[in-house]
Amino acid sequence: MFDAALYLGVCDKIVPGLLIGALSFGHLPAIFVPAGPMPSGLPNKEKVRIRQLYAEGKVGRDELLKAESESYHSPGTCTFYGTANSNQMMVEMMGLHLPGSSFINPNTPLRDALTEKATQQVLNFTALGDDYRPIGHMINEKAIINALVGLLATGGSTNHTMHLVAIARAAGIIINWDDFDNLSKIIPSITKIYPNGSADINHFQAAGGMGVLIRELSKNGLMHTDVITVGDDKGMEQYTREPTLKEGKLTWVEGPKESLDKEVIGSVAEPFASGGGLHLIKGNLGRGMSKISAVDEKHQVVEAPAMVFDNQDDVVAAFKRGEMNKDVIVVLRFQGPKANGMPELHKLTPPLGVLQDKGYKVALVTDGRMSGASGKVPSAIHLWPECVDGSLMTKVRDGDMIRLDAQTGDLNVLVDEKELNSRMACVMANTEHHYGMGRELFDSFRQGVSTSETGAINMFNVE
Repeated sequence: MFDAALYLGVCDKIVPGLLIGALSFGHLPAIFVPAGPMPSGLPNKEKVRIRQLYAEGKVGRDELLKAESESYHSPGTCTFYGTANSNQMMVEMMGLHLPGSSFINPNTPLRDALTEKATQQVLNFTALGDDYRPIGHMINEKAIINALVGLLATGGSTNHTMHLVAIARAAGIIINWDDFDNLSKIIPSITKIYPNGSADINHFQAAGGMGVLIRELSKNGLMHTDVITVGDDKGMEQYTREPTLKEGKLTWVEGPKESLDKEVIGSVAEPFASGGGLHLIKGNLGRGMSKISAVDEKHQVVEAPAMVFDNQDDVVAAFKRGEMNKDVIVVLRFQGPKANGMPELHKLTPPLGVLQDKGYKVALVTDGRMSGASGKVPSAIHLWPECVDGSLMTKVRDGDMIRLDAQTGDLNVLVDEKELNSRMACVMANTEHHYGMGRELFDSFRQGVSTSETGAINMFNVE
């Protein structure tokens, strides 16, 4: 019934969902049409400063609302480098965007021209013509690796340690966190975009954007260029060019040969870090992921007593009561995909950031997710087995010493094994955080979900 498909979406879960859906209809040509980021507003560091002041009770809701309104002030993705903009980077790295189209602002003549071009371009690739390019032929192992390399080189969102796994499986390709970890040892970090630096995504675009990133990775043999794309030519070489309007007509010109701002986009020869920003974490508390690209080196190893919670609201309440003014590793349980659908733990970033700024050793350990823009506080997230499946986290008690070494990837509760074996495991409490807002409707789906490392997909499709 359909000759081709255009996929419209930019933000966090939408693009991975669209990709999985597109791959389910792999015989259709597909082009992803981005909206682009909103223009820069309030600097991200200032936004975070106001959020932390609000968490401390030093500013009120009016000041918070003003800061948020100045940060999120127009159509387009948020300007920090979270899941939304990581989506756009990965889709272009896979060749599913028109070259250079990811980070052009909305409501501009160039953005409109690129959208119109996408609708025309996809018709060139249908089975009715002689250049058939179905998405099922495009997304192969090389395309998936390109997306993964881009994620590591740019210090992208932790959410993609699950999303990309699920996308790959929809294409019949198996990757896991060992692949992330192994590649992270050899792929250098070559961008600094907030929270990994002070620049926002518009600064990245001004410094040369995706064209410079792809040129730098490809000329150093760190990505595959022989993949099928939606550009006029099939390979990735054309993705070093950038779109422009000449006399109102869309055309592509050669992009910058190197970064126009070396504080934002570095090089393989002079990277910001020798490895990627995402690391595998493992130990007696399970297997998880940690993003350290935004964590100062002095904070990457934390050994401190645990405070155990089953609800992020309880963490915030304990912070407001002053009970967390000490070295602490917050253990937040029952936040995995089976427990409550794995909501992002947004509320934790400001209070934990405040504690770290006060000089305390602070970390987070959870089977849940942090924001895609996980910042300066070290964390071990997405841990599995999750608590409802019998994680050792269910036996951790307040005061137990935990050591998180994000540099070596080690995470352990430092309690005698015999003592741990003698403890009763806690079970999930019936908290408001796990019910309401329609969660009951999807309970049966949660019961059939797989682990975080296998993309939290239907367990019957894992193998």
